[in-house]
Order: sequence, then C-alpha cells, then structure tokens
Amino acid sequence: MKTYYLLLLVAMTTSLFAQESKYEGFFNFTWDDQKGTIILEIPADKLNQDFLYVNSLSAGLGSNDIGLDRGQLGDDRIVRFVKIGPRILLIQRNLDYRAVSDNALERKAVEEAFAQSVIWGFDVIASEDKSVHQIDLTPMLMHDMHGVARRLKQRKQGTYKFDKTRSAVWMERTKSFPDNSEFDAMLTFTGEATGEWVRSVTPTSSAVTVRQHHSFIKLPDNQYKPRVFHPFAGFNSVSYYDYATPIETPISKKFIARHRLVKKNPGSTVSEAVEP
Repeated sequence: MKTYYLLLLVAMTTSLFAQESKYEGFFNFTWDDQKGTIILEIPADKLNQDFLYVNSLSAGLGSNDIGLDRGQLGDDRIVRFVKIGPRILLIQRNLDYRAVSDNALERKAVEEAFAQSVIWGFDVIASEDKSVHQIDLTPMLMHDMHGVARRLKQRKQGTYKFDKTRSAVWMERTKSFPDNSEFDAMLTFTGEATGEWVRSVTPTSSAVTVRQHHSFIKLPDNQYKPRVFHPFAGFNSVSYYDYATPIETPISKKFIARHRLVKKNPGSTVSEAVEP
C-alpha cells in the first residue's frame, strides 16, 4: 500500500512539473500550461534599468485599407521596472525633454518637470530573498497594446471590444534569448462590422482575431557616435530638448537617424561592415 501511495505522489509531482516550462534569457519566465499564465522574474539588479519595449503584430488583419498588417511595428519605448512597496511599475521615461548635464539636481529638475507614462502595474506575487521578484505578465500581454480596436473604429469598420474568453498566450512565438525576451498573444475582438473592408478579410466579421507581439530588448552599449543633423545631409532626424543648454545655443538638439555600422578595416576608404 505504501508503494502505491509513493508511486502516486511521484506521478503527481511529475505531472505538476510537466505543466510548467521555464525559459531563461534576458528575462527569465515560466509558462504555466494549466493556468495559461506567464510569470516573469525580475532580478533586483534589473530594477531601474532601461530596456527597449516594442509591440507589433505577428499575425495581421490582411487589409491594406485598414492598415493592420502582419509584421507591423507599433510603439517603441524606453522603459524600466520600478518597485514601489508591493508593486512593480513598468514606466516609460520622457526622453523628449532632458538635461544633458553632470549636475544630478539639474537632471532631476527637468525629469520632474515633465510627465512620465506608467505602461502597466503589477503586484509582486513572490520574492526570493529580495533578489528576484516575480510578477504575472499575462494581463499586459492580453491587452490591446497595438490599438487594434481603436484602428478599426477610426477606419469606420465597427466598434470592437477585446474578448478575453477567446484569447490566449501564443507559446509558439514566446521565447527568451540572452539579449531579448519575446512574448506573443492571440487576441480576439468582437463586435458588429459596419465596413466592407473588415468583412472582406475575416471568415466571421463579428470576431476579429490577430496576434500581438511584445519584445523586451537589451539596450546596446554606449559606443554609438551620434551625428548632428544638417538639412543638406539627406537623412531624417531625431530630436529632443536639452534644458541644460547654454542660453545662446538652440535648446532643440537634432541628430541624423542612421544605422550603427562600423568598418571592418577602419583605415580603408571602403570596407565591409562589422556584423551588428
């Protein structure tokens, strides 16, 4: 009889572990197959550290007129996890307004003068010796971060709402690598189609199902050398306002948007590029 209960206990333990899959990389996380949740681990040394968050569509709607195409990039944000008491907030810093200065008080004054954006808030569900904090990332993954419902309404295709009962984390494209962690979710939006475009590309126009992708990406090192924008350069520009600028100098700083390419042979006029 004891042998029977021992075998039963082993079988139950094996089954429990089989329901959870651990992924290790830029951020470690665990997939609970029974609950359908992603539990993200945030080490203490990654709190208050910037990284890049990008959302996109991994499976689109199929209508050029609506513009929700497969592979379409959404917003890219510089964000960081900040722990406040029992909560961890995903905060997007406002980098449009800065103080490029060695004076910490000057930098803080500008930072506090302009709003930041809290992208999401999480309850800490577990902490290991205060060195690793665990949060449930699933609610954020199941949110319409790409603005699909808003886009359908803007294009006069109908008023759609997210349907949680027809949505789930899509594990086929959910992975973690040393420099990036990737998450995918199948989201369904329900409503009454009022436009011909959405009717023409969906099998059932009252249920529009797409997949949204979320990328957490490690920022590169600080060896990139920006080049100041000039209107004759033939490049687009990126800009920000530097409130530490001397009064006789323009406060708006503009730089050209270019690829980070380095010559394999720096002394040559023409050279192959080092692989990024």
